[in-house]
Amino acid sequence: MNDTEMIECREPALQMQRLIAIMKRLRAPQGCPWDAEQTHRSLITNMIEEAYEVVDTIQRDDWEQMKEELGDVLLQVVFHAEIAREAGRFNFNDVAAEVSEKLVRRHPHVFAQSTADTTDAVLTQWDKIKRQEKGTEATPYLHGTGKGLPPMLRAWKLQKKAAKAGFDWPDAQGALDKVKEETAECEELLPAEEEDPRVTEELGDLLFSVVNLCRKKGIDPEAAMAGANKKFEQRFNEMERLLARDGVPLEEAGLDAMEERWQQAKSSR
Repeated sequence: MNDTEMIECREPALQMQRLIAIMKRLRAPQGCPWDAEQTHRSLITNMIEEAYEVVDTIQRDDWEQMKEELGDVLLQVVFHAEIAREAGRFNFNDVAAEVSEKLVRRHPHVFAQSTADTTDAVLTQWDKIKRQEKGTEATPYLHGTGKGLPPMLRAWKLQKKAAKAGFDWPDAQGALDKVKEETAECEELLPAEEEDPRVTEELGDLLFSVVNLCRKKGIDPEAAMAGANKKFEQRFNEMERLLARDGVPLEEAGLDAMEERWQQAKSSR
């Protein structure tokens, strides 16, 4: 079956090949100008946005929308693989083969003779094999951990990996005490000028400690932050609605009026 025939193929087992053929056609001469001019770098934002949109569907238990968003993430992988194929670097099959080999190598308790009966044992084994593969046993333990991730997610990854080495609070109370300690240090710096680098440093320490508390409670800090954002937006919208009901434009409402409606919004949800 040639590429033209594959583009029209509806056979379920061949849809991955169909997607690859479609992307190849889009980037070919007389294809789509936008698709043709994209590069690995120009698509960075798209990859990040599509991943976050998948996360949103998971948090909302929207499985139908999740199917679509996962397709968009897969599209990004195919897009990058096609750009690489055109440059003679690698193709989609190379990408799939690479991850398949990795999964087999790093699961010897499934595909070989190793033993790992718990999640912690599996993660420890995975990390040990990864370090051996990359020849990084002599490099710092946290080297490269979470590189490229947003700061909050990287903090979570750094803390998780440090915990594997035994550097961790024994329980959530220890993490909460650290949050209190960092909060007190921030309070001491309240009179300082905004330009004082200590303010940024201490606020960073506070955020880092809150991420650590999330981790100790088994909560994804990004999910917690997303929930807080959603709640704030809903309450703010309700506050605005209540002000409008009373004939008070948001831009003209004083803080007292806003606070009164905010409390009403809180109690109504």
